[in-house]
Amino acid sequence: MAANMTHDVLSRCLMHGKLRTGEEIGVRADQLLTQDGTGTMVFLQLEKLGTSRLKGRFAICYVDHNTLGEGPENADDHRFLRSACERFRLHFSRPGNGIGHQVHLERFAVPGQLLLGADSHVTTLGGLGMLAIGTGGLELAVAMTGSPHYLICPAVIRVVLGGQLAPWCSAKDAVLHIIERLAQRNCVGVSLEYDGPGVKNLSVAQRATIANMGAELGLTSSLFPADERTRAFLAAQGRARDYRRLAPKKSAGYDDEIQVDLSRVVPMVALPPSPLKAVPVRDVAGLDVQQVAVGSCTNGGFYDIARLAMVVRKRKIHPELSAVVAPASRQVFQALLTKGYLADLSAAGFRLAESVCGFCIGHGHAPASGSVSVRTSNRNFIGRCGTRDARVYLVSPETAAATALTGKLTDPRDLRRPAPRVREPARYPIDDTSILPPTRKRKPVELHRGPNIVDPPVNEPLPASIQAEVVLKVGDGISTDEILPAGRWLKYRSNVQRYARHAFADIAPGFAERALENLEHETFTVIVAGEGYGQGSSREHAAMCVRLLGVRVILAKSFERIHLTNLINHGIVPLRFLDQRTYDRIQQDDYLELPWIARELRKSETVSLRNPDTSVEYKVKHGLTRRQIKILLAGGLGNYISRQQA
Repeated sequence: MAANMTHDVLSRCLMHGKLRTGEEIGVRADQLLTQDGTGTMVFLQLEKLGTSRLKGRFAICYVDHNTLGEGPENADDHRFLRSACERFRLHFSRPGNGIGHQVHLERFAVPGQLLLGADSHVTTLGGLGMLAIGTGGLELAVAMTGSPHYLICPAVIRVVLGGQLAPWCSAKDAVLHIIERLAQRNCVGVSLEYDGPGVKNLSVAQRATIANMGAELGLTSSLFPADERTRAFLAAQGRARDYRRLAPKKSAGYDDEIQVDLSRVVPMVALPPSPLKAVPVRDVAGLDVQQVAVGSCTNGGFYDIARLAMVVRKRKIHPELSAVVAPASRQVFQALLTKGYLADLSAAGFRLAESVCGFCIGHGHAPASGSVSVRTSNRNFIGRCGTRDARVYLVSPETAAATALTGKLTDPRDLRRPAPRVREPARYPIDDTSILPPTRKRKPVELHRGPNIVDPPVNEPLPASIQAEVVLKVGDGISTDEILPAGRWLKYRSNVQRYARHAFADIAPGFAERALENLEHETFTVIVAGEGYGQGSSREHAAMCVRLLGVRVILAKSFERIHLTNLINHGIVPLRFLDQRTYDRIQQDDYLELPWIARELRKSETVSLRNPDTSVEYKVKHGLTRRQIKILLAGGLGNYISRQQA
């Protein structure tokens, strides 16, 4: 069988290993991407690793997460990032230029190329035919030095699209429909590849929305073909020269296949507290809503916001509700402004927010206590919006528009009006003055460090044995937002020592203090978790900070892909339960011994646990590659690379 599109791109970039599903491979990416939430650590780690070698590769840092200046920390980080881009030869997208995934889709994504990005939603670029894979920050720093990036070669599922979306339905509804079908399936180590006659009925913007939310399933990537609609989008961006045709071969092999009839898709909503809880809007319609927020990298493009504006034109939002809209980029803002759509939204009562991640990560526009917020973003984990007891429902822009008018969660078909029709610009307004390329002059560049920018901690090698206390036991679906909240605390992203104080702050107050107290008594900390531990953001701080607090082992039923790698790269051993009984028997406050952990990682597929108080012994598995085990024994990827260089 011929290679599918995903494996075809990977094979072109392959440096180590064999392209077989489930095996570890090393690749060299064409493009590299980071942002301000992960970028400071990328560059601090890169400084420790040595000079980057980016020759022949495009790399960029976007400032799109923390742009509000509540204090000097964010502005200091932006200044540091600008100087780091000069030193390490990256492009720099200034604050306010837009969300990185949207801007990259507009200006830099190339079909058939491979991108690595320190952000889980780089998968968005798969809508343009670019294979984009999320990584941790340390991994990206290592890739910038010229070393291969390692990952498990994904299984590829073919999603055959047929039909055409109904007038009041959108790509957001389609991807929530797909999520509903795959929610009970373990998608870690899996990529989706879209094909079929329905693909031609989706614009690049719609494809990008679908590719974006594949991250919520834990997918490695999502990939669409590059066809005539792709060519037209690139031409509208003045980038017709970047077009490369990408299409699956007739004899391409896949690990599985699902059929999706777009004409049968109905307006959908993801219920709190997970984007995986997708149901038809009519199942829960009528719910009182206090806030509507439209934007994000999922639904902040021209098409989405123009449709929103057309629905609310010459009408007013419900008086008991507040509404905000955030175009995903300056280009989108300018196009909407030119067409008069922003005036329509303002007249209807919408507030206009900056072109940043903003409300999606709880950085501004946090809803009222105990309220309901309907949003077009991609995640609705507990507390992610900035208000722990608020309930967030994820919908399409059309459903958000109908809800804003009625004050209740509303299926837009129930407005009983013709659906809006939007024609995308034949030529988008292009202004790249907020994207600063590195200067051509080779000169020493000083990194501007504000007082909140602190070198990442140095990790010790894995000890031969571990004695630890189970300080926390949690259930399924713990997200990185719950491990380490973003929002108001993300300004400490450049100061791991300070940020660590807020680990598990919303679900286990006092966790940091107790873990540090254990360290004073030379006892490590163990966390016990259920399925899907570490879902959501690629934020490696969720590993770095708990490692600083003395967490050396996490026992879980399963881990999400990026967080699993982050744990390994920062010296935390991820172990999986062999059965439900062991998970049930290990309780919070138990003391555990792992008497031969270093030796067993080297020699065995299982690791021994012992409770000295009850004399009960357990077996758990690791499932790690030989390279990953070497990284853990060294104490993390930074130590491992330093030893190799030495």
